[in-house]
Amino acid sequence: MINTDPKKIEEFLTRGVENIFPNKDFVRKQLLSGKKLKMYLGIDPTGPTLHMGHAVPLKKLAEFQKLGHEVILLIGDFTAMIGDPTDKTSARKKLTRKEVLKNCILYKKQASTFLEFGFGGAKLKYNSKWLASLSFADLIELASHITYGQTIKRSMFQERIKNEQDIYLNEFMYPLMQGYDSVALDVDGEVGGNDQMFNMLVGRDLLKKLKNKEKFVITMKLLEDTSGKKMGKTEGNMISMLDDEYEMFGKVMSWTDGMILPAFEICTDVSMEDIEKYKKDLENGTNPRDIKVILAKEVIKVYYGQEKADKAEKNFVETFKKGGLPENIEEIKAGNGALLSEVLVSVKILDSKSEFRRLVLEGAVSDAVSGEKITDPNYKIEKSIALKVGKKRFVKII
Repeated sequence: MINTDPKKIEEFLTRGVENIFPNKDFVRKQLLSGKKLKMYLGIDPTGPTLHMGHAVPLKKLAEFQKLGHEVILLIGDFTAMIGDPTDKTSARKKLTRKEVLKNCILYKKQASTFLEFGFGGAKLKYNSKWLASLSFADLIELASHITYGQTIKRSMFQERIKNEQDIYLNEFMYPLMQGYDSVALDVDGEVGGNDQMFNMLVGRDLLKKLKNKEKFVITMKLLEDTSGKKMGKTEGNMISMLDDEYEMFGKVMSWTDGMILPAFEICTDVSMEDIEKYKKDLENGTNPRDIKVILAKEVIKVYYGQEKADKAEKNFVETFKKGGLPENIEEIKAGNGALLSEVLVSVKILDSKSEFRRLVLEGAVSDAVSGEKITDPNYKIEKSIALKVGKKRFVKII
Protein backbone atom coordinates (compact mmCIF):
# COMPACT_ATOMS: atom_id res chain seq x y z
CA MET A 1 0.00 0.00 0.00
CA ILE A 2 1.25 3.47 -0.93
CA ASN A 3 0.84 5.97 1.90
CA THR A 4 -0.42 9.33 0.57
CA ASP A 5 -0.98 10.96 3.98
CA PRO A 6 -0.15 14.65 3.30
CA LYS A 7 1.34 15.08 6.79
CA LYS A 8 3.73 12.13 6.33
CA ILE A 9 4.69 13.35 2.88
CA GLU A 10 5.36 16.86 4.14
CA GLU A 11 7.66 15.54 6.88
CA PHE A 12 9.46 13.43 4.28
CA LEU A 13 9.99 16.53 2.12
CA THR A 14 11.20 18.80 4.91
CA ARG A 15 12.89 17.02 7.82
CA GLY A 16 16.65 17.14 7.42
CA VAL A 17 16.34 18.18 3.78
CA GLU A 18 18.69 20.82 2.36
CA ASN A 19 17.53 20.96 -1.28
CA ILE A 20 15.05 19.28 -3.61
CA PHE A 21 15.39 19.26 -7.41
CA PRO A 22 13.64 20.21 -9.59
CA ASN A 23 11.46 21.47 -6.69
CA LYS A 24 9.38 20.34 -3.73
CA ASP A 25 6.05 20.66 -5.55
CA PHE A 26 7.21 18.26 -8.28
CA VAL A 27 8.05 15.56 -5.76
CA ARG A 28 4.98 16.22 -3.60
CA LYS A 29 2.72 15.74 -6.64
CA GLN A 30 4.32 12.37 -7.41
CA LEU A 31 4.02 11.18 -3.82
CA LEU A 32 0.37 12.21 -3.61
CA SER A 33 -0.45 10.41 -6.88
CA GLY A 34 -0.35 6.97 -5.24
CA LYS A 35 2.05 5.70 -7.91
CA LYS A 36 4.84 3.40 -6.69
CA LEU A 37 8.15 5.20 -7.09
CA LYS A 38 11.77 4.05 -7.00
CA MET A 39 14.55 5.91 -5.17
CA TYR A 40 18.14 4.98 -4.39
CA LEU A 41 21.13 5.89 -2.27
CA GLY A 42 24.64 5.20 -3.54
CA ILE A 43 27.54 4.57 -1.16
CA ASP A 44 31.15 4.04 -2.23
CA PRO A 45 32.90 1.47 0.00
CA THR A 46 35.99 3.55 0.75
CA GLY A 47 36.13 2.37 4.38
CA PRO A 48 35.28 -0.83 6.31
CA THR A 49 32.17 0.53 8.02
CA LEU A 50 29.23 2.84 7.53
CA HIS A 51 29.07 5.90 9.76
CA MET A 52 26.60 8.58 10.78
CA GLY A 53 27.25 10.55 7.62
CA HIS A 54 25.74 7.59 5.75
CA ALA A 55 22.97 7.17 8.33
CA VAL A 56 21.39 10.55 7.52
CA PRO A 57 20.37 9.70 3.92
CA LEU A 58 19.72 6.07 4.96
CA LYS A 59 17.07 7.33 7.40
CA LYS A 60 15.45 9.34 4.59
CA LEU A 61 15.53 6.31 2.30
CA ALA A 62 13.84 4.32 5.08
CA GLU A 63 11.10 6.98 5.30
CA PHE A 64 10.51 6.54 1.57
CA GLN A 65 10.27 2.79 2.02
CA LYS A 66 7.73 3.18 4.85
CA LEU A 67 5.59 5.26 2.50
CA GLY A 68 5.33 2.08 0.42
CA HIS A 69 7.85 2.82 -2.32
CA GLU A 70 10.74 0.81 -3.76
CA VAL A 71 14.23 1.57 -2.45
CA ILE A 72 17.69 0.54 -3.59
CA LEU A 73 20.96 0.64 -1.70
CA LEU A 74 23.64 0.87 -4.35
CA ILE A 75 27.19 -0.14 -3.48
CA GLY A 76 29.61 1.83 -5.65
CA ASP A 77 32.11 -0.98 -5.99
CA PHE A 78 33.22 0.39 -9.39
CA THR A 79 33.12 4.12 -8.59
CA ALA A 80 35.07 3.54 -5.37
CA MET A 81 38.01 2.46 -7.52
CA ILE A 82 37.86 5.79 -9.40
CA GLY A 83 37.66 7.97 -6.29
CA ASP A 84 35.13 10.73 -5.67
CA PRO A 85 36.89 14.13 -5.82
CA THR A 86 34.13 15.81 -3.76
CA ASP A 87 35.61 17.99 -0.99
CA LYS A 88 39.10 16.71 -1.80
CA THR A 89 41.97 19.16 -2.19
CA SER A 90 44.14 16.38 -3.61
CA ALA A 91 43.49 13.22 -5.60
CA ARG A 92 42.11 10.34 -3.54
CA LYS A 93 44.22 7.22 -3.28
CA LYS A 94 42.96 4.60 -5.75
CA LEU A 95 41.52 1.45 -4.20
CA THR A 96 41.93 -2.04 -5.61
CA ARG A 97 38.99 -4.32 -6.38
CA LYS A 98 39.99 -6.50 -3.43
CA GLU A 99 40.07 -3.53 -1.03
CA VAL A 100 36.67 -2.31 -2.20
CA LEU A 101 34.95 -5.68 -1.75
CA LYS A 102 36.52 -6.15 1.67
CA ASN A 103 35.32 -2.71 2.78
CA CYS A 104 31.64 -3.34 2.01
CA ILE A 105 31.26 -6.70 3.79
CA LEU A 106 29.28 -5.16 6.67
CA TYR A 107 27.29 -2.57 4.71
CA LYS A 108 24.06 -4.51 4.20
CA LYS A 109 23.92 -5.64 7.83
CA GLN A 110 24.57 -2.10 9.06
CA ALA A 111 22.07 -0.58 6.63
CA SER A 112 19.41 -3.00 7.92
CA THR A 113 19.28 -0.85 11.07
CA PHE A 114 17.15 1.43 8.88
CA LEU A 115 16.02 -0.53 5.81
CA GLU A 116 13.89 -3.66 5.50
CA PHE A 117 15.62 -6.13 3.19
CA GLY A 118 14.33 -9.61 2.32
CA PHE A 119 11.46 -10.59 0.01
CA GLY A 120 9.77 -7.49 -1.36
CA GLY A 121 12.10 -5.23 0.61
CA ALA A 122 15.04 -3.01 -0.20
CA LYS A 123 17.27 -4.17 -3.04
CA LEU A 124 21.07 -4.26 -2.80
CA LYS A 125 22.91 -3.60 -6.06
CA TYR A 126 26.50 -3.03 -7.22
CA ASN A 127 27.37 -0.54 -9.96
CA SER A 128 30.18 -2.67 -11.39
CA LYS A 129 27.40 -4.72 -13.01
CA TRP A 130 26.91 -2.01 -15.66
CA LEU A 131 29.92 0.28 -15.36
CA ALA A 132 32.55 -2.46 -15.79
CA SER A 133 31.00 -3.50 -19.10
CA LEU A 134 30.92 -0.03 -20.70
CA SER A 135 33.06 0.16 -23.82
CA PHE A 136 35.33 3.08 -24.61
CA ALA A 137 32.83 4.13 -27.27
CA ASP A 138 30.06 4.07 -24.63
CA LEU A 139 32.16 6.27 -22.35
CA ILE A 140 32.83 8.80 -25.10
CA GLU A 141 29.11 8.92 -25.87
CA LEU A 142 28.27 9.52 -22.20
CA ALA A 143 30.96 12.20 -21.90
CA SER A 144 29.37 14.08 -24.79
CA HIS A 145 26.44 14.97 -22.51
CA ILE A 146 28.54 16.74 -19.83
CA THR A 147 30.59 19.86 -20.50
CA TYR A 148 34.03 20.82 -19.27
CA GLY A 149 32.58 24.10 -18.02
CA GLN A 150 30.05 22.29 -15.80
CA THR A 151 32.75 20.21 -14.16
CA ILE A 152 35.64 22.63 -13.76
CA LYS A 153 33.44 25.07 -11.81
CA ARG A 154 33.31 22.67 -8.88
CA SER A 155 34.77 24.32 -5.80
CA MET A 156 37.39 21.68 -5.01
CA PHE A 157 38.75 21.88 -8.57
CA GLN A 158 38.91 25.67 -8.37
CA GLU A 159 40.75 25.35 -5.06
CA ARG A 160 43.32 23.04 -6.63
CA ILE A 161 43.80 25.36 -9.60
CA LYS A 162 44.40 28.23 -7.21
CA ASN A 163 46.98 26.15 -5.32
CA GLU A 164 48.57 24.89 -8.56
CA GLN A 165 47.65 21.29 -7.74
CA ASP A 166 46.94 18.63 -10.34
CA ILE A 167 43.48 17.52 -11.43
CA TYR A 168 43.36 14.06 -12.99
CA LEU A 169 41.10 13.03 -15.86
CA ASN A 170 39.68 10.09 -13.89
CA GLU A 171 38.30 12.65 -11.41
CA PHE A 172 36.36 14.26 -14.25
CA MET A 173 34.98 10.81 -15.05
CA TYR A 174 33.64 10.20 -11.54
CA PRO A 175 30.46 12.34 -11.76
CA LEU A 176 29.77 10.80 -15.16
CA MET A 177 30.02 7.26 -13.78
CA GLN A 178 27.90 8.03 -10.72
CA GLY A 179 25.40 9.82 -12.92
CA TYR A 180 25.07 6.80 -15.19
CA ASP A 181 23.91 4.77 -12.16
CA SER A 182 20.59 6.65 -12.36
CA VAL A 183 20.21 5.64 -16.00
CA ALA A 184 21.06 1.98 -15.36
CA LEU A 185 18.68 1.76 -12.39
CA ASP A 186 15.95 3.76 -14.21
CA VAL A 187 14.93 5.44 -10.95
CA ASP A 188 12.47 8.17 -10.10
CA GLY A 189 14.66 9.73 -7.44
CA GLU A 190 17.97 9.78 -5.56
CA VAL A 191 18.90 10.82 -2.05
CA GLY A 192 22.32 11.72 -0.67
CA GLY A 193 24.30 14.22 1.38
CA ASN A 194 24.31 17.83 0.21
CA ASP A 195 28.00 17.43 -0.64
CA GLN A 196 26.91 14.97 -3.37
CA MET A 197 24.58 17.46 -5.07
CA PHE A 198 26.71 17.95 -8.19
CA ASN A 199 27.12 14.22 -8.80
CA MET A 200 23.41 13.55 -8.30
CA LEU A 201 22.43 16.37 -10.66
CA VAL A 202 24.70 14.92 -13.34
CA GLY A 203 22.59 11.76 -13.02
CA ARG A 204 19.45 13.86 -13.35
CA ASP A 205 20.81 15.43 -16.57
CA LEU A 206 21.82 12.06 -18.05
CA LEU A 207 18.47 10.41 -17.26
CA LYS A 208 16.66 13.33 -18.91
CA LYS A 209 18.84 13.27 -22.01
CA LEU A 210 19.03 9.49 -22.46
CA LYS A 211 15.55 8.39 -21.33
CA ASN A 212 13.56 11.64 -21.27
CA LYS A 213 12.75 10.97 -17.61
CA GLU A 214 12.65 13.52 -14.81
CA LYS A 215 14.55 12.34 -11.74
CA PHE A 216 14.07 14.16 -8.47
CA VAL A 217 17.08 14.71 -6.22
CA ILE A 218 16.88 15.12 -2.45
CA THR A 219 20.02 16.41 -0.73
CA MET A 220 20.29 16.03 3.03
CA LYS A 221 21.75 18.46 5.54
CA LEU A 222 25.26 17.77 6.81
CA LEU A 223 26.03 17.80 10.51
CA GLU A 224 28.56 20.60 10.88
CA ASP A 225 30.27 22.29 13.79
CA THR A 226 30.28 26.05 14.33
CA SER A 227 33.37 26.48 12.15
CA GLY A 228 31.56 24.93 9.19
CA LYS A 229 33.51 21.67 9.21
CA LYS A 230 31.26 18.69 8.69
CA MET A 231 31.32 15.85 11.17
CA GLY A 232 34.03 13.51 9.95
CA LYS A 233 36.90 11.15 10.65
CA THR A 234 39.45 13.96 10.39
CA GLU A 235 37.78 15.92 13.18
CA GLY A 236 37.63 12.79 15.39
CA ASN A 237 33.89 13.23 16.08
CA MET A 238 32.47 10.81 13.53
CA ILE A 239 30.24 8.06 14.91
CA SER A 240 30.97 4.74 13.25
CA MET A 241 28.38 1.98 13.16
CA LEU A 242 31.05 -0.20 14.77
CA ASP A 243 31.17 2.08 17.83
CA ASP A 244 29.54 0.61 20.91
CA GLU A 245 26.95 2.56 22.90
CA TYR A 246 29.56 3.98 25.28
CA GLU A 247 31.76 5.30 22.47
CA MET A 248 28.73 6.79 20.74
CA PHE A 249 27.64 8.55 23.91
CA GLY A 250 31.07 10.05 24.48
CA LYS A 251 31.36 11.26 20.88
CA VAL A 252 27.97 12.97 20.97
CA MET A 253 28.94 14.68 24.24
CA SER A 254 32.07 15.99 22.49
CA TRP A 255 30.01 17.69 19.76
CA THR A 256 29.76 21.47 19.92
CA ASP A 257 26.63 23.06 21.38
CA GLY A 258 25.77 24.40 17.93
CA MET A 259 25.36 20.85 16.65
CA ILE A 260 22.66 19.89 19.19
CA LEU A 261 19.49 20.96 17.37
CA PRO A 262 20.65 19.93 13.85
CA ALA A 263 21.65 16.53 15.26
CA PHE A 264 18.23 16.02 16.82
CA GLU A 265 16.69 16.67 13.41
CA ILE A 266 18.88 14.47 11.22
CA CYS A 267 20.26 11.82 13.58
CA THR A 268 17.31 10.88 15.81
CA ASP A 269 13.62 9.95 15.68
CA VAL A 270 12.61 12.72 18.10
CA SER A 271 9.53 14.60 16.85
CA MET A 272 9.95 18.09 15.43
CA GLU A 273 7.59 19.32 18.15
CA ASP A 274 9.93 18.03 20.87
CA ILE A 275 12.94 19.47 19.06
CA GLU A 276 11.24 22.86 19.13
CA LYS A 277 10.82 22.46 22.91
CA TYR A 278 14.54 21.75 23.31
CA LYS A 279 15.27 24.82 21.22
CA LYS A 280 13.19 26.97 23.58
CA ASP A 281 14.85 25.36 26.62
CA LEU A 282 18.27 26.34 25.26
CA GLU A 283 17.08 29.87 24.53
CA ASN A 284 15.76 30.11 28.10
CA GLY A 285 19.11 29.20 29.63
CA THR A 286 19.01 25.42 30.09
CA ASN A 287 22.55 24.04 30.27
CA PRO A 288 23.35 22.70 26.75
CA ARG A 289 25.13 19.76 28.40
CA ASP A 290 21.80 18.53 29.81
CA ILE A 291 20.13 18.68 26.39
CA LYS A 292 23.16 16.98 24.87
CA VAL A 293 22.71 14.04 27.26
CA ILE A 294 19.16 13.63 25.92
CA LEU A 295 20.54 13.83 22.38
CA ALA A 296 23.17 11.18 23.07
CA LYS A 297 20.51 8.80 24.44
CA GLU A 298 18.27 9.37 21.42
CA VAL A 299 21.13 8.72 19.00
CA ILE A 300 21.99 5.47 20.74
CA LYS A 301 18.34 4.37 20.78
CA VAL A 302 18.39 4.38 16.97
CA TYR A 303 21.21 1.82 16.90
CA TYR A 304 21.00 -0.10 20.18
CA GLY A 305 17.60 0.53 21.78
CA GLN A 306 16.43 2.13 25.02
CA GLU A 307 18.11 -0.26 27.48
CA LYS A 308 21.62 0.28 26.16
CA ALA A 309 20.98 4.02 25.85
CA ASP A 310 20.14 4.11 29.57
CA LYS A 311 23.29 2.12 30.43
CA ALA A 312 25.46 4.45 28.38
CA GLU A 313 24.02 7.48 30.15
CA LYS A 314 24.66 5.91 33.55
CA ASN A 315 28.23 5.09 32.57
CA PHE A 316 28.83 8.63 31.34
CA VAL A 317 27.45 10.22 34.49
CA GLU A 318 29.55 7.98 36.74
CA THR A 319 32.75 8.26 34.75
CA PHE A 320 32.74 11.76 33.30
CA LYS A 321 30.04 14.13 34.45
CA LYS A 322 30.94 13.78 38.13
CA GLY A 323 34.63 13.70 37.38
CA GLY A 324 34.83 10.09 38.54
CA LEU A 325 37.68 7.93 37.27
CA PRO A 326 38.48 4.26 37.82
CA GLU A 327 40.13 3.64 41.20
CA ASN A 328 43.00 1.71 39.65
CA ILE A 329 43.86 4.31 37.01
CA GLU A 330 47.49 4.05 35.94
CA GLU A 331 49.65 7.12 36.58
CA ILE A 332 52.52 8.05 34.26
CA LYS A 333 55.15 10.70 34.91
CA ALA A 334 56.08 12.85 31.93
CA GLY A 335 57.70 16.23 31.48
CA ASN A 336 55.99 19.20 29.89
CA GLY A 337 56.49 19.31 26.13
CA ALA A 338 56.80 15.54 25.75
CA LEU A 339 54.92 13.96 22.85
CA LEU A 340 51.95 12.03 24.22
CA SER A 341 52.45 9.31 21.60
CA GLU A 342 56.05 8.68 22.77
CA VAL A 343 55.01 8.60 26.44
CA LEU A 344 52.27 6.02 25.83
CA VAL A 345 54.59 3.87 23.74
CA SER A 346 57.43 4.09 26.29
CA VAL A 347 55.26 2.60 29.06
CA LYS A 348 53.74 0.05 26.66
CA ILE A 349 50.20 1.44 26.81
CA LEU A 350 50.43 1.38 23.01
CA ASP A 351 52.68 -0.59 20.68
CA SER A 352 53.68 2.22 18.34
CA LYS A 353 53.28 5.87 17.43
CA SER A 354 51.34 4.79 14.34
CA GLU A 355 48.81 3.07 16.60
CA PHE A 356 48.43 6.34 18.54
CA ARG A 357 47.89 8.23 15.28
CA ARG A 358 45.22 5.75 14.21
CA LEU A 359 43.38 6.02 17.53
CA VAL A 360 43.51 9.82 17.39
CA LEU A 361 42.09 9.87 13.86
CA GLU A 362 39.32 7.50 14.99
CA GLY A 363 38.45 9.83 17.88
CA ALA A 364 39.47 7.18 20.41
CA VAL A 365 41.76 9.32 22.61
CA SER A 366 40.05 11.86 24.86
CA ASP A 367 40.18 13.80 28.11
CA ALA A 368 38.60 11.37 30.58
CA VAL A 369 36.94 14.16 32.57
CA SER A 370 35.65 16.59 29.92
CA GLY A 371 35.27 14.08 27.10
CA GLU A 372 37.13 16.44 24.73
CA LYS A 373 38.87 14.58 21.92
CA ILE A 374 42.61 14.70 21.32
CA THR A 375 42.73 15.51 17.60
CA ASP A 376 46.44 16.22 17.07
CA PRO A 377 48.64 13.13 16.50
CA ASN A 378 51.57 15.33 17.64
CA TYR A 379 49.85 16.37 20.88
CA LYS A 380 52.34 17.64 23.48
CA ILE A 381 51.80 17.33 27.21
CA GLU A 382 51.50 20.73 28.87
CA LYS A 383 49.66 19.84 32.09
CA SER A 384 48.43 16.90 34.13
CA ILE A 385 45.63 15.15 32.30
CA ALA A 386 43.51 12.02 32.68
CA LEU A 387 42.97 10.24 29.38
CA LYS A 388 40.75 7.57 27.94
CA VAL A 389 42.69 5.60 25.34
CA GLY A 390 40.64 3.27 23.17
CA LYS A 391 37.46 1.74 24.57
CA LYS A 392 38.38 0.96 28.18
CA ARG A 393 41.93 2.06 29.05
CA PHE A 394 42.37 5.00 31.41
CA VAL A 395 45.70 6.66 32.25
CA LYS A 396 46.70 9.79 34.13
CA ILE A 397 49.68 11.82 32.93
CA ILE A 398 51.33 13.71 35.83
